[in-house]
Amino acid sequence: MSRLRSSAFLVLLVLWTVLLAPSIPWYALRREPKAIRRFSRFWVGGVTAILRLVGLGYRTIGEENRPDGPALYVANHQSAFETIAAAALVPDVAIVLKEELYRIPVFGWFLKVSPMIAIDRAAGGAAMKKMFREGRAASAEGRSLLIFPEGTRRAVDERAAFQRGVVLLYKALGLPVVPMVNNAGMFWPARSFAIRPGEITVSFLPPIPPGLKDEEFLSRVTQAIYDERDRLVAQARGEEGAR
Repeated sequence: MSRLRSSAFLVLLVLWTVLLAPSIPWYALRREPKAIRRFSRFWVGGVTAILRLVGLGYRTIGEENRPDGPALYVANHQSAFETIAAAALVPDVAIVLKEELYRIPVFGWFLKVSPMIAIDRAAGGAAMKKMFREGRAASAEGRSLLIFPEGTRRAVDERAAFQRGVVLLYKALGLPVVPMVNNAGMFWPARSFAIRPGEITVSFLPPIPPGLKDEEFLSRVTQAIYDERDRLVAQARGEEGAR
């Protein structure tokens, strides 16, 4: 069943994307970031609908913890789900991502024109300056930012030292930080299309205020994310065991 479910998702994903493909030249000619982001949210809505068709839904909790204005969302990274769903979870979001993603045909172009904040990790200090500059520009437009400080997708029980970029971005922007935690890896593992039925939970935790010292901020955001991740994973395992 898992193989059938995953195959059905891939087929429907391709069909949905092909269905929207004729509109891409129109967006390419206009090159309007807001229109591109609306189109991306529409595509994401279709993808999450397809996931529900094959048995995988999602819910959000802690919505009351989200500020009205721009914020820096700091998320754990377990699967492709949170990357795809980000446009729906945080509308108009500017995601800090690897520059090589811009090289993906069509998808990379949409990321670039949105625009997102692409980092060349080999560029060192120049990459950090670019991240600060583009991050400030995005927040000035009223956009929130999203960063995955683990650097890459991790197994559901794995812990990693957060990359220093999250601290530098926190200091540079002066925005409240909202930990955004998910247990998507329980249902859609990293680097896999072996989709399992269930319900992903995305939890928004109380904001961490700007102005904290580096180590205090890093300790608070790391502990908040991993404590909540462990709770969500344990909850999903308990529900699975009860079935």
